[in-house]
Amino acid sequence: MCGFAGFLDLGTATPDRAAVARAMAQTLIHRGPDDDGVWTDDSAGIALGFRRLAILDLSPQGHQPMASHDGRWVVSFNGEIYNHAALKARLDPAIAWRGHSDTEILLEAVAAWGVDKAVAEFDGMFAFALWDRAERVLHLGRDRFGEKPLYWAELGGSLLFGSELKALAAHPKWDGGLDRDAMALFLRLGWIPAPHTIYAGVQKLEPATVMTVRAGERTVTRTWSAVERARAVEGSFTGTVEQATDRLEELLRASVGLRMQADVPVGLFLSGGVDSSITAALMRQLSSTPVHSFTIGFDEAGLDESPHARAVADHLGTIHTEVRISDAEALDLVPRLPHIYDEPFGDYAALPTCLLAQVTRRDVTVALSGDGADELFGGYGIYGAIPKDWRSLNAMPQALRRTAALGARLLAGPAESLAGLAGKFTARRSHPGHRLGRAAEHLGAGSLAELVGLHYSRWRGMPELVLGAKSAATLFSGPTPDVRDPALAVMLLDTLGYLPDDLCVKTDRATMAASLEARLPFLDPAIAEFAWSLPPALKIRDGVGKAVLRDLLYRHVPRALVDRPKMGFEVPLRRWLAGKLGDWADDLLSEDRLRHQGWLDAPKVAACWREQRSGAKSRRNEIWHALMLQAWIDRAG
Repeated sequence: MCGFAGFLDLGTATPDRAAVARAMAQTLIHRGPDDDGVWTDDSAGIALGFRRLAILDLSPQGHQPMASHDGRWVVSFNGEIYNHAALKARLDPAIAWRGHSDTEILLEAVAAWGVDKAVAEFDGMFAFALWDRAERVLHLGRDRFGEKPLYWAELGGSLLFGSELKALAAHPKWDGGLDRDAMALFLRLGWIPAPHTIYAGVQKLEPATVMTVRAGERTVTRTWSAVERARAVEGSFTGTVEQATDRLEELLRASVGLRMQADVPVGLFLSGGVDSSITAALMRQLSSTPVHSFTIGFDEAGLDESPHARAVADHLGTIHTEVRISDAEALDLVPRLPHIYDEPFGDYAALPTCLLAQVTRRDVTVALSGDGADELFGGYGIYGAIPKDWRSLNAMPQALRRTAALGARLLAGPAESLAGLAGKFTARRSHPGHRLGRAAEHLGAGSLAELVGLHYSRWRGMPELVLGAKSAATLFSGPTPDVRDPALAVMLLDTLGYLPDDLCVKTDRATMAASLEARLPFLDPAIAEFAWSLPPALKIRDGVGKAVLRDLLYRHVPRALVDRPKMGFEVPLRRWLAGKLGDWADDLLSEDRLRHQGWLDAPKVAACWREQRSGAKSRRNEIWHALMLQAWIDRAG
């Protein structure tokens, strides 16, 4: 696990390329505290910088940027190719290997098979910048599920790229103008979906793509499609429940085993839920030494998973570390979140994830996590609820839906005005104008994908809160995945959107800020395709998701330890906003400050905060999005 950055001059040359590439990479020292490197070719205008967190092959033979044996290819690579040993066995046996890093195998696979064919064979989490010295072509690539980040921008005649935005900002041609449309997306979703970023003209490379830059021209190739693979295998599994459980155990055991490969200590995040408990059980069976597990606790009963994690750890016999975090320790981290995440990021589970990563890094360098299981095996309630809502909408005649939506939109404005004249303007859900606006949005949804987008949207029923913003296209404004099962379609939308742009961002930045590598065993392509092949009843049974995962877990852990309602990785946000975060929020969300900045609709946002502050109505999710945006703007200056 590492960080890289660099640039390709397409026009005006960057002075002292090596120094600039080194400065860009230096911003990523948290991603790679163990080693650094720079490679340049001034005649081609290319510079690669690198920071290394040594996981496989701790020797200098793992140093990057690394060149292929024939000297043609040079790479800066972030992540892990888990099936590197299998790939090595397929390569020329005459190769005189320098070491045993997966980076060296990546390069030789590219040299032997070409970029597209090699990337198609990689099972891993990765982002890379690969330079072809013979053709003078740059390839930027990203893994299937978007576990590892990669940003790029063409500014001032140079193409900049890097693992985090702060690396791009260290280049002298950096602009840094903000994108109002992306700001509006963030307020709605709490994350900024690819390819957008908070900066105008700066993009995220989308998952499962390779961007090729040849003579200044960019082309993007998709290396894998979740929708195509799901459509190809949907419903193809015809075995029994027992056979499905056997097959899942086989696949997960292989995936966990691959992700335990390291020349440094490996542990896991353990919440006591289904996903992490299965991971812990399989790690315990596969490991010849004790397994270290880690959890974090808060002093609020409804949010504290630590007793459940402790019970599972005791049963499995892991060496368990449980740290209870005080409000003061957690709140001290809040002002650091804009720096850790580089963009506004509204998932408040970022807080406990960052704190858990800090605790975990004291004992291990790699931690396995259960991310991805819900999206593949139907773990969220929306996989039943949203298809049901869509069926109800479709049962309503189109003409009636259009008329009802138009009527709700027409009435929403006057209702809001009347409430304002009555001195009762608030942003609460019970506000008649906003309720009508939400109804209009719901009735006007033209697809299942749009309904999923509405599910994730905050500030519903209101006009746009970002002044001058236009509606930007997202996954949710595109077509619904073309599969037979609507629940699977919603899972795929989550796999393409919520998973890479929220969950993987949360985990990657939180762990990398602590120089910890997180690995996600459920995001193995074979496991994903197996999940998509299952009939709906093996994923959602009697309204409860992850049915086959539960069947597997019961083989290893007593039901009584894990059969409980699903808990999110949350924090006592309502209490914090009413208490120690109140003064901080008062300052960031004051109407005068908002008006002076000119980004947001100051009266509406400030009124919403006043209502939250008074306890009249809670909209803590919306307020947290606004606070994270304001805190980020405050840091960005």
